[in-house]
Amino acid sequence: MYDVIVAGAGHAGTEAALAVSRMGLSCLLVTTDLNAVARMSCNPAIGGVAKGQITREIDALGGEMAKAIDATGIQFRMLNLSKGPAMHSPRAQADRVAYTAYMKRALEEEANLDLLQDTVTGIEQREGILHGVRLLSGRLITAKAAILTCGTFLNGLIHIGMDHYPGGRTIAEPPVTGLTENLIRLGFEAGRLKTGTPPRIDRRSVDYSRVAEQKGDENPPPFSFSTATLIGRHQLSCYITHSSERTHEILKTGFDRSPLFTGKVQGVGPRYCPSIEDKIFRFPDRTGHHIFLEPEGFDTNEMYVNGFSTSLPEDTQIDGLRSIEGLEEVKLIRAGYAIEYDYFPPYQIHSTLETKRITNLYFAGQINGTSGYEEAAAQGLLAGINAAAKILKRPALHLKRSDAYIGVLIDDLVTKEMKEPYRMFTSSAEHRLMLRHDNADIRLMHFGYQSGLISDAAMDKCRAKITAVGAIKAIMEKSTMPTDTLNSFLSLQGRPNTLNAQKLSAVIKRPGVSLELLTDILPTFGENVCRISMDKTVHQQVEIDLKYEGYLKRELLTAEKIARLEALQIPSAYNYRSIKGLSAEGMEKLIHHRPETLGQASRITGVSPSDVSVLMVHIGR
Repeated sequence: MYDVIVAGAGHAGTEAALAVSRMGLSCLLVTTDLNAVARMSCNPAIGGVAKGQITREIDALGGEMAKAIDATGIQFRMLNLSKGPAMHSPRAQADRVAYTAYMKRALEEEANLDLLQDTVTGIEQREGILHGVRLLSGRLITAKAAILTCGTFLNGLIHIGMDHYPGGRTIAEPPVTGLTENLIRLGFEAGRLKTGTPPRIDRRSVDYSRVAEQKGDENPPPFSFSTATLIGRHQLSCYITHSSERTHEILKTGFDRSPLFTGKVQGVGPRYCPSIEDKIFRFPDRTGHHIFLEPEGFDTNEMYVNGFSTSLPEDTQIDGLRSIEGLEEVKLIRAGYAIEYDYFPPYQIHSTLETKRITNLYFAGQINGTSGYEEAAAQGLLAGINAAAKILKRPALHLKRSDAYIGVLIDDLVTKEMKEPYRMFTSSAEHRLMLRHDNADIRLMHFGYQSGLISDAAMDKCRAKITAVGAIKAIMEKSTMPTDTLNSFLSLQGRPNTLNAQKLSAVIKRPGVSLELLTDILPTFGENVCRISMDKTVHQQVEIDLKYEGYLKRELLTAEKIARLEALQIPSAYNYRSIKGLSAEGMEKLIHHRPETLGQASRITGVSPSDVSVLMVHIGR
């Protein structure tokens, strides 16, 4: 018997298995192909808007994704630098093959982790408690807990034009059959979703004189708090071109053979990441769409055509690609395709990711209706931590919406209606100014340390950062910029003079003022700052904390008010039908979702503020 069995070795399964084994428990990771660990079946990239923040949070909690992309990235960029710090998001192109190899090595190096190439096709339970998993080979392996991270494999069906093939992530990978049916027999509700991927092309066939080059940043910050630096790393360029009206007309000729428009695809696709044919159909007035050409690694000629996700017939794909500037002589390596798969609406899981129907069974990743490597990895990490914590009789890890983007993700899954694949956006996080990529260690590393996934050295480094930030802010609260010095600076900026000297903590809030500028103007202050810390990330933290102090205090007050609702627990078997005053829809949704707290109840679609007030009175009683 194992402590935990993890089914599937995608991004969720990899993080789950590593977390369990690093917490000292025996773990078995079962996957159909051990050479496809953490495979990037779609875009070979990590991070981006909101996703970059999640990756940093995974690292702060003790996960592996950030370390992997630092080790195998081929281009690094910080997005949205023209906007405020809440929107700054790291993103990196990955060497797709090297990323998988890195993750496989990480798994193989764990002493408590066994790997098995097989497929989980069923769950065995005894009186509502997990007993073990049934494999394709017929074996039953028992365990105290199991985590299902099935990706797009559950009854996966791939579409290219009017042809369709059973497949998991790719045509070359078989789907998982029998597991969905097994779970339905156990009382779970399943649904059907769809996603897709663009064609891959030979980068030697691109005319680079006709596309715009997009280089990586010269001094990119690492994803992982444990990576010393990325400065000096060799990087590859990406390229930008665009579709045209001619492209759209060519692609329209294949609409009568499109599985999307002929009804062959039954699953609901991602609204935020539509296929090129869907964009043409939904936005007929647009004469062009951006196309990004992204290399898949240092040692391959494969290039990913971002923005051209499609399931049109292969001949239409080729003709459409060759109508794009710079791709007139392009050679197709692999056609784009759509894939349908089963998922289980996540009202059926707790915020720990344990299922409500079977004790000690956890769901993580696309089985919960999410999309994206980062969202999957975050769920896998949380599921692994919580499965291990339950076996070790430790408290579960519950991240609030004000703690992390991961907290927003989990809360959205268990409270919102899932009608399409879920993707995290900065707009989903009401506390996004608090949930920046730069402070993920300060926010979350103590949670990872308590779980045993963060080392003493890493935690000491985080504590030193917190201490240094506090010390510099304290100096700035006490130090004053003389009136004449301040006015000289204001005159250079063309701003009116002031009659009074000001605290440095107030001066830094002015436009155009940075901590670096203040250390240059005031040498003694600069010496004191450098004596405390030379770390640029510390200086950045101080500057953001002081510049946005008022906004951060407002967000914190809001978070504290919400926390009071989260503290009000609702019994799992609460009889909502006995409460007079609930609306019919509110009662139906509360029974359906079975929220764990009043805060969760307040965020369920269809539960009105008056329903929450009535519920609060009854819980108080």
